[in-house]
Amino acid sequence: MASTSNRPSEWEIPVDFTVRKGKWGLPRGELTIHDANGQLSFIVRSRRQLKTLVDAAGKKLITCVYRQGGWEAFGGEGFSYLDALFTTHKTVSSSSFYAELRVFWPSGSLAEQRPAFEVKGSPFQRSCTVYHESSVIAQASPKFKLGKVIYPRYKFGLTVYPGVDYGLIVAIISIFFDGC
Repeated sequence: MASTSNRPSEWEIPVDFTVRKGKWGLPRGELTIHDANGQLSFIVRSRRQLKTLVDAAGKKLITCVYRQGGWEAFGGEGFSYLDALFTTHKTVSSSSFYAELRVFWPSGSLAEQRPAFEVKGSPFQRSCTVYHESSVIAQASPKFKLGKVIYPRYKFGLTVYPGVDYGLIVAIISIFFDGC
């Protein structure tokens, strides 16, 4: 007979993060990602065509390099084919308020591949949804406050649903919002 657990540690619940960009003394283009308790979880350091995701202790997790019209991500310190995690292709609509990012695992040619993840939304408004096949696995949205008509673009929320690597989602989101 199967039993269900009522212990909170075994529940699968979404995890909320707050993402801040370039505010409060941060270098230009740097993102800080804090969990719901305000503890630093990740930092994304950006320099022109290079993004590095580090954890709170400063350990490199993912390095993204812009090459030939798309981003390539590598695990840890390496840049070899063996360290490759994913590649991306971004499409921006004519209005430039809507964009799509397709994320591919590193196998075969892009022409043969189906995207592993798709990100759809508005980089300008800091709003997007990350899909794996037809399932929503993460969402980013602006931080609203009651009574405020104008909200800041340097701070937004990120919700990651259960069973997904948080670092992978943070790297994908940082590529999607690149340059905004």
